[in-house]
This record gives sequence, C-alpha cells and structure tokens, in this order.
Amino acid sequence: MREIEIDRGDRVLRVRDAGDPDGPAVIYFHGTPGSRLDLGFGEHIAGEQGVRLLTFDRPGYGGSTAAPFGLASIAADAHAVADGLEVARFATLGMSGGGPGALAAATVAGDRVIRAGVASGPAPFQLVPGALDDLDDNDRAAMKQLAGDPAAAAAGFAAGFEPLIDAVAPGGPGAAAAFADLLSPRDSELMADPRLVSALTATMREALRPGTSGGGWDNVSWLGAWDVDLSAIRCPVLLWYGTDDRFAPLAHGRWLAENLPGARLVIREGEGHFGIMEHLGEMLAALTAPDPAP
Repeated sequence: MREIEIDRGDRVLRVRDAGDPDGPAVIYFHGTPGSRLDLGFGEHIAGEQGVRLLTFDRPGYGGSTAAPFGLASIAADAHAVADGLEVARFATLGMSGGGPGALAAATVAGDRVIRAGVASGPAPFQLVPGALDDLDDNDRAAMKQLAGDPAAAAAGFAAGFEPLIDAVAPGGPGAAAAFADLLSPRDSELMADPRLVSALTATMREALRPGTSGGGWDNVSWLGAWDVDLSAIRCPVLLWYGTDDRFAPLAHGRWLAENLPGARLVIREGEGHFGIMEHLGEMLAALTAPDPAP
C-alpha cells in the first residue's frame, strides 16, 4: 500500500493505492462523510482477489485541498487519478454518498470505465418520490439556498456534520454511536465487531480532520440537480441495496435500476446500509470479472 498526491493545479488529491498493483483497477468513492480510509477493513480482500484498489479523498476531506465541487468535477478527478497512476481502464465503486461519483465517472465519453458499482447510494433526490421528505431540519434550510447560492447551501449542509467531529474524536463515543438512530438491526450487528466500528470511526475522523466543507459540497452535488447526464453511461451498472437501509432506502436503488439501461439490482433481504462491510469481496469480483466470450 502507498499514498500519493495527484496535482490538480491549484489543489491536490490524496490517493491511497492498495491491493494488487498488477491487478484490474477499481476506483472507490468514499461515503459522506468518509475518506480514502473507508475500505481499510477490506484492503486485504482486494489483495487476495488480485484487485488494485484506488481510493481518493474528495476536496475538503482528509488530505485533499478544500474546493467547491459537483459530480462532473468529481468524475474529472477520478479520471485524473487514473491518469496519474497510468491506469488505462478501471471499474468504479461508490458507497453511500460516493455512489453518485461512481456513476458520474462512468458518464465520461469513451470505454475507459468498464463497470460502475453503487453500494447503498442515493439516486437523484429531486427525482426519487418522497426522498426530499426524509431530510432533517438543517438540510431543509440549506436546500432553500441551493438554487440561488450553492456556497451558502454548502455551508449550511456542512454545519450538520459538526457534531460528528466530537463523536469520532479520540475518547468520543465513535461513529456507530453517532448514527445509532439510523442503524438497522443488521447494521448494529456489524457495528458490534470492534474491527469494523474502529474502521468506520477512523475513516470519519480522517474525513473531518480539516473540517466539514467536504460533506457540505457532497450534499450540494447530489441533493441538488445532478450536473452529469446518466443517460451517457454505456458500461454495465451494478447496484447493491438492503431492504432495511435507513440511510439510502431501497427506493433509490429501484430508481437507478429503472432509469439506467442494463443496470442489475441486487437486493439483500434484512440488510441495512453497511452491506459493503460483509460483501466487499463479491462486489470487487463482479466489478472486475472478465467480459463474457462473444
């Protein structure tokens, strides 16, 4: 494993390069809030499967320079990471708030992205019936500023992440406690594993180390109108959702499956939001499988 910085002109992206350096590449898009450490619990799985796992902090998270962003710019960042590491083709995988970025990268013209995967991620909130009704009061207030002043909206969304800083600080209650009200029974079982809850706390602590601006712009990018054209996706799309997900309900997965031609939706009965923690190996295998013979 190594970490490097990719120069993006007036800013840098912090990138983690793990797994098999000679294997097929998967670029992973972390959650909200999250960081390049999201899959620290499973990097050994990538190595065992011969997969090269590339993760990067979005702007304002972890070691990446803070900057405004949308889904189109995150797609450009992902392709810049591939360029910097001389990766010709890759699959994408996004968890939770990283799911839209994984799809956005696949909208870029050409056949560079071989497959796009979303694990428990949001579809366009504006288009999923009832999705906006689930927002809390802080996010509702920020939404009112979104059309006229995205920066103000980002600041409003960012404020909602402030309590998490103390929660994941050393000596704090940890990530699982911060999300206790949203954990499904299966999620709670996973969070009973000290290794997994430690990994979640560590990635969120790194995510929020420079502040909460990354989370603010994340919410702008996918709670507002998406600035990418999903109809431009030409590669297969793989979707994984649990029936008991209280962060990104199954309705989001169904919307994506219905609106992305050729998408394949895997529904796991009784599972919640953190299915990637127990199914990462299956996801990497599906995303890097050889193309079927013609």
